[in-house]
Amino acid sequence: HDDIFDLFFNLGANEEQLDFTTVFGSGKNGWFGPDFRNPTPDLTFLMDTIVKVIPEPHVEEGTNQMQITSLDYSSFTGRIAIGRLKRGHLKENMPVSLVKRDGRIEKHKIKEIYTFSGLGKAKVTEVTAGDICAVTGLENFEIGDCICDLENPEALPQMKIDEPTMSMLFAINNSPFFGKEGKHVTSQKIRERLMKETEKNLALRVQETNSADQFLVFGRGILHLGVLVETMRREGYELQLGQPRVILKEIDGVKCEPIEILTVDVPDAHSGKVIEYVSQRKGEMLSMEPKGDMVRLEFEVPSRGLIGLRNNLLTATQGEAIMAHRFKAYEPYKGEIPGRINGVLISKEKGSSTGYSMDKLKDRGNYFIPTNSEIYAGQIVGEHIKPGDLVLNLCTAKQLTNFRAAGKDDSTVLAPPKVFSLEEAMEYIQGDEYVEVTPENIRLRKILLDENERKRASNKLETIS
Repeated sequence: HDDIFDLFFNLGANEEQLDFTTVFGSGKNGWFGPDFRNPTPDLTFLMDTIVKVIPEPHVEEGTNQMQITSLDYSSFTGRIAIGRLKRGHLKENMPVSLVKRDGRIEKHKIKEIYTFSGLGKAKVTEVTAGDICAVTGLENFEIGDCICDLENPEALPQMKIDEPTMSMLFAINNSPFFGKEGKHVTSQKIRERLMKETEKNLALRVQETNSADQFLVFGRGILHLGVLVETMRREGYELQLGQPRVILKEIDGVKCEPIEILTVDVPDAHSGKVIEYVSQRKGEMLSMEPKGDMVRLEFEVPSRGLIGLRNNLLTATQGEAIMAHRFKAYEPYKGEIPGRINGVLISKEKGSSTGYSMDKLKDRGNYFIPTNSEIYAGQIVGEHIKPGDLVLNLCTAKQLTNFRAAGKDDSTVLAPPKVFSLEEAMEYIQGDEYVEVTPENIRLRKILLDENERKRASNKLETIS
């Protein structure tokens, strides 16, 4: 009980919110009643309490109104409109008006109607006000459009849909491990999957580039793009991701960038660290409000400042920070934000990493891979302790002679490698690096795998600058 009261206190709740009807029972034994000491024979008391306490739904009178709030897609029926019917009723083969977000009205005919039951859908002939349903047969609709009466269409207020604020390059996997772990590896397969995603993911944009093997994907942030990549990975796709970049605009001749409202709930002891990290990323604090033993901090911060921020804050606050952010507007560019300081450790050749080599070179930095891992030339295997990249050979085995025994390798102790999640890897890479994503592994690599090519490209950039 003390834990429950502490939770209510931290959430800013009051004692009146604790005053609610309580029913005791056991789902396993099939009874509910007013007293846990006296089991009842059935669920009658629970049903009577629900009817007595929970108010009946309010049904508005009027013509049909259903705003499309979500999309689905079927290869058999095409796009599917999903929403809650606010007024009226819908039937199979019923002609309706589709009011677009820009005010245009189109005539359509509903083919099939489904309601949601458990984890699936159940086909029905009619739905009434209050039902959440899926409708097929409509064409060229978007989220925010409204299904209305054929003769007297009355649309609901328009929904605001945020525009993409971040882009990321999606490319086919061209590493030496190409095709070893995934089923869908060609550019055609990746293109089809991305185009299919745009059918039901309205905030996503896909743009083809000059290369048939690369696509620019625009989304609402790291999490939005990360969910798509993780879904594709689980479906058996192999692909490579470039560094995420925010979308800049020129408004009235001024270079502008997306600004987000960031809210952080954190214990008071860690609030200073949060303010420090956000300030380094051009964030400005708007408010600081105590809530029990927690503090709610609100900032304005550039979208590019959020890249990599979550992991840093979780580390600095021992995992106790709770973050949320939402798009505010495009505002003038805030200036440069410090990026990653340390360089990376890069594998010199293809092979299997050995404990002998990793032990000898462990003072050069922190590893991202365990011993006996299959690696290739150009793969990022760790973080350098200094600025600048360093090429290492981790595949050299101990030379065994009468004086050198193999047994000593068994006693080699290395620090546990840092294992990146997908989002952490996307946030970590720089402009000349890729994240290689397969169903089984997440690897970091340089875009140019050959060391000599990287040096020539670097010299060329220095000459131009």
